[in-house]
Amino acid sequence: MSTPNGFPQHSGACVTQSMEGGAVQDLHAKKAGKAAKKEAGGNGVLTFEDPPSVGTSLNETLKLLPDELKANTKIKSVTPRPPRKPRLERAASLDEKSWRRWRRFRTSQESLTDPNETSSSNGSLQEASFSSPVRGRASPCHQCCQQNSLHSSPDASEASPMGKSRGGTSDLGKRASEISSAFGGLLRGKAFAGGKPRLSQIMPARPLPPMELNVASHTLRTANRIDSDCMDYRHYSQHKFGRVSSSLSDTRLHGNGMVYDNCSTDSMKSTFSLLTPIRSKDVRSRSYLEGSLLANGALLGAEELSKYFPDRNIGIFVATWNMQGQKELPVNLSDFLLPTDPDYAQDMYVIGVQEGCPDRREWEIRLQETLGPHYVMLYSAAHGVLYMSVFIRRDLIWFCSEVEYATVTTRIVSQIKTKGALGICFTFFGTSFLFITSHFTSGDSKVNERKLDYNKTIQALTLPKNVPDTNPYRSSSSDVTTRFDEVFWFGDFNFRLNKDRETVDSILNQNPETDMSKLLAYDQLTSEMSRGSIFKGFQEADIHFRPSYKFDIGKDSYDTTSKQRTPSYTDRVVYRSRYKDDIHAVKYSSCPVIKTSDHRPVFALFRVKVRPGRDNIPLAAGQFDRELYLIGIKRRITRELQKRQEQKDQKSSSVCSVS
Repeated sequence: MSTPNGFPQHSGACVTQSMEGGAVQDLHAKKAGKAAKKEAGGNGVLTFEDPPSVGTSLNETLKLLPDELKANTKIKSVTPRPPRKPRLERAASLDEKSWRRWRRFRTSQESLTDPNETSSSNGSLQEASFSSPVRGRASPCHQCCQQNSLHSSPDASEASPMGKSRGGTSDLGKRASEISSAFGGLLRGKAFAGGKPRLSQIMPARPLPPMELNVASHTLRTANRIDSDCMDYRHYSQHKFGRVSSSLSDTRLHGNGMVYDNCSTDSMKSTFSLLTPIRSKDVRSRSYLEGSLLANGALLGAEELSKYFPDRNIGIFVATWNMQGQKELPVNLSDFLLPTDPDYAQDMYVIGVQEGCPDRREWEIRLQETLGPHYVMLYSAAHGVLYMSVFIRRDLIWFCSEVEYATVTTRIVSQIKTKGALGICFTFFGTSFLFITSHFTSGDSKVNERKLDYNKTIQALTLPKNVPDTNPYRSSSSDVTTRFDEVFWFGDFNFRLNKDRETVDSILNQNPETDMSKLLAYDQLTSEMSRGSIFKGFQEADIHFRPSYKFDIGKDSYDTTSKQRTPSYTDRVVYRSRYKDDIHAVKYSSCPVIKTSDHRPVFALFRVKVRPGRDNIPLAAGQFDRELYLIGIKRRITRELQKRQEQKDQKSSSVCSVS
C-alpha cells in the first residue's frame, strides 16, 4: 500500500529506527570527517571540510513531508552517544583499493542512470528509483531503513559477505557526506511535488585553473568575426525564427576563453550555420566594385587575407625544363615537384617547358597526378613547343583574377615555334603576378642574339589586357615586367660558360658540389646582368648545383659525343619585384634524378609577400580544369592499387627452399 505521493506507507517504528541510526551516524560522520582530513594526503581520497549531517537532512525531509505522512510519523527523542573508537584493521592492498574505487564508480553510475530519460544534458543526471536495489528478498520496511543506513551501502555489502565495511573512518565519513548531500538535494529538487526527482548540480571539488581570454588563435578569431553592419542579426533571427539560445551560453563561452569577442559568439550562434551571416538587404545594397582594402566582408581585403595567410607570405614553386622533345616521360615526377628538403608543399606551382613532349595533355595529367587532389590546374598555355602550367591549392582559387596570356615569337623563319616566349599573368588578392618562360637563341657565341630576344619579349608581350594594373604610376609601356608587382622569368636562356671543355671539367672535378664560384666567373649571363644589358632589375639566387647542360641521355656524364659541348648553366630562374624584399628565395637547385633529356630540370622555391586587394577586379570564380583533375586523381588511385597488388603478389610468390 502506498501514499498518494507514490511512496510506500510504513509504520512509525520504521521511521523512528531510521532517525536513531541517523543521529548516531551524524556523530560518526563528524568524527570520520576530521580523520578523513588527516588521511586525505596519504590515500588521495577526496574529502570535505564540513560534511553535511544526516540528522539535519532528515529533519528537513520531515518538514517537506505531506500532512498525511506526518500524521503517521512518531517523533522519538534520541540520546546522543559518544563515538566509538575506530577499530584497527590491516592496511588494504593496492588491488583492494583499486577494486573499491572501481566498484564505487560503478555503483554511482548505476544510481545516476535513468534508462527512460532521453532528454538533453541538463536532465541527464536523474534518480532511477527512490529505493536502491537490494540483494535477496527483504520487507518494504527493511528496504526503507536500508536506504538511510550506512551499514547496508553497496560498497559495504560488496566488500564483505557479512555486510561489514572494511574501510576506515575516512570511508565512513565520505559515505555519510555523500549520502546526506545526495538525499538532501534530492528532496529539495521537488521529489514530492509530482515532478521527476533530480540531483543537485555537480560542482568541481576545487576551482578550475584560470584560462586566458585570448586563447583562440588569430586565425580562429578572424574566422568567427562578422561584419559590424550585421551585429543585430542575432536579435533579428531569434525574433523571426524563434531560435532558443545555444546550450553554451555567452557567459560560459567568454569565461572559458573559447571566443574572442561578442562578434565571435554571434557568428557561432548563427541561425543557419557557422558561416558569417549575411542579410538579404545587404546583398541587395552592397556593391563589391566599390570595396576598399580594409572593408569588412571584402573578398580580397585585409581581413580575408590575414585569415589564410597571417604572415601575408605565399610559397611559390617555379621550375623550367628543356625536354628535348622526348616522347618518353619520367616514371616519377615526385623528386622534381615535391623535393624532400622543405617540409611542406608550396601554395602555387608554375612549370615551364621548352621543346616539350608531343603529347602536351599527357604531360599535364602527369603533373596533376603527382601533385594530388589538393591542387588544381588554374591555367595552362602553349606556344609551339613552349608549355606553361599553373597549379594552385584548391582552396585558394577563389582569390585569383581572370588569367591572361600572351606569346612572342623570336624566330620568324621557323615553321615550328621552338624559340620565343610565353607569358601568363593574374592577380592574387591585391598582388599581380607575371610568369614568363622563354627559349633564347642557342650557340656559344650568340650573346647579342639572346639579348635581342630579351628586348623583343619585354616590348611585344601585351599584358595585362583586362585585369587592371595594381600600380599604373610605376608602369612602363615599353617593358612588360614593370606592369606587375612580382615577375618570374625562367627558361632555357642558352647562356654558356666562356671556357673550354678541359678547364670546366677540371674545375668540376676539383671543387665540391656546392662551390661553383669558379665556374660562375665564366658565366655569360652573370656577366651581362652585372653590366645591366639584360634582365634589368632582376635578381638570381645563389647557384650551388652543377651545370644543367649538356648530359648524355640516361647518364650522369656530360657530353661524350664528338662535339664535346662545354657544360653550362643554360636553364635559369630570375625574378624582380616592384617593392624591396617582397621576394625571398628559399632554395635554388636542379633535379639530377630525371635523365630523359640532355637538360636537367631546374627549380626554385620562393616566399612572396601578398597584399590585400580591392573587389574591383574580374575574378576567375573558382574555375579550373575539372576534367584534368578527375583524370589525374583516377590515375593516382590506380597507380596505388597496382603498387599494393604487386607487393601482395611478391609476398605470395616467395618460396622457401631447403638444400
